[in-house]
Amino acid sequence: MEWDSEIVLSMTSLSHANEIHMISLVSGARERAPDAAWAAGRKYSERCNDEPGQARLTRGLSSPLFSPKSNALRKYLGPVVRCALGFCQSRREYSMTQVSRRQFGILLSATSLTACSGGGGTSAGGSGLPRDLRPQPNASYDAWVRVFRTRARSRGISDRILNQAFRDAGYLPGVVTRDRNQTEFKRTLEDYLSIAASDKRIADGRRAFARHRRTLEAIEARFGVDKYILTAVWGLESFYGTRMGEIPVISAVSTLAWEGRRGRFFEAQLMDALRIIQAGDIPAPRMVGSWAGAMGHTQYIPSTYTAYAVDFDGDGRRNIWGANPADAIAGTANYLARRGWTRGLSWGREDPGGAFQPQPSGPRFTVTSNFRVIKRYNNSNSYALGVGHLADRIRGAGPLRQGFPPDRYGFTKEDRIALQRGLIRAGFDVGDADGIIGTKTTAAIEAFQRTRGFPVTGEPSRGLLNRLAI
Repeated sequence: MEWDSEIVLSMTSLSHANEIHMISLVSGARERAPDAAWAAGRKYSERCNDEPGQARLTRGLSSPLFSPKSNALRKYLGPVVRCALGFCQSRREYSMTQVSRRQFGILLSATSLTACSGGGGTSAGGSGLPRDLRPQPNASYDAWVRVFRTRARSRGISDRILNQAFRDAGYLPGVVTRDRNQTEFKRTLEDYLSIAASDKRIADGRRAFARHRRTLEAIEARFGVDKYILTAVWGLESFYGTRMGEIPVISAVSTLAWEGRRGRFFEAQLMDALRIIQAGDIPAPRMVGSWAGAMGHTQYIPSTYTAYAVDFDGDGRRNIWGANPADAIAGTANYLARRGWTRGLSWGREDPGGAFQPQPSGPRFTVTSNFRVIKRYNNSNSYALGVGHLADRIRGAGPLRQGFPPDRYGFTKEDRIALQRGLIRAGFDVGDADGIIGTKTTAAIEAFQRTRGFPVTGEPSRGLLNRLAI
């Protein structure tokens, strides 16, 4: 089929929202002709160096030419339109007159119009991100950003910073789904502590503490916060700096601000993130973190950074992202100290006679005011207990002495570990035999049941455990 330039170039007047919607429709096509799109897009971009020209290129979304019955035409014209739009935007932003094929891929990544390059593009956080954590077309989000930029300018954010920050940014559907499934609010305390104080996290924590002991002691001396508590926070937040996140923060917090469930909170985080960039602390492409915009070794949200970050190593920067964790840990100590941490007081302890029993029929604890200060960092009983218990284990204490009740299947943790080990012996992948029935264990149970001709439930049972013990 020929590439019909007249069909594309005769398109006139299209609203921005429909332009984005059209891009969304065609970006879903699995079959593309990227070489032809590249050539045609560059050629046609010379005819649309202004906004009306872009509109002409994208006119016709509702035309029969783009109807569901015209899949072949959409397949060929879609990449032309997308690539021409990419070149138009790049010409205006970078004053480019010549673009190589390699530069084209980079250029499309910068404009979030990556579909015509034949791949998913590369986000600021890296190409290893799943699709739902890479920018996706969303007309409502784009409209929200345009209005937000006006508010940001009125609060002192320059156009240069706004252009830099939003050049790679976009709607991330994955952050919305993750916002509704936070681990500490869904797991039992037993499962949560099994993860928070796993054998690996304890062993790695002891090594990290030994490696940074002098720095941790200096931070404790200055701020008064227990060095083992600080190490435990570091361990829970980023596994001692090995899992700091690679999701672009501007995209993450702007998505959550647009989504609206906690819109005011996340718009404030977005404003602070822009202030951090404008202050020169970090360039926008390197500002990466978790799906909720938490950054660095101890996962500051932007407002925490602006209020509490510390240049502890004296190099002139409050660097929470680098290999040296000193600034990040010192900032966390500063936060806890200013939120009321009492020097020399423990977080609490396991106590069979204690009044605090977060899981029915589970262990009891006595907690202090410092436990409540830890909850100011993350408002979750499970999180605060995880920090306290991991700190104790890094210090050299043993596991909890009190047990937890059986789960809803009547299984203890030892039963669940036995089930997982049986599945491993039978050739099914459960990950680690840690006593936590997660997605891998559920999938392994389903696979076992399916191959043995049993009803597929994915749930543990005594009968299943007995069969695996044979």
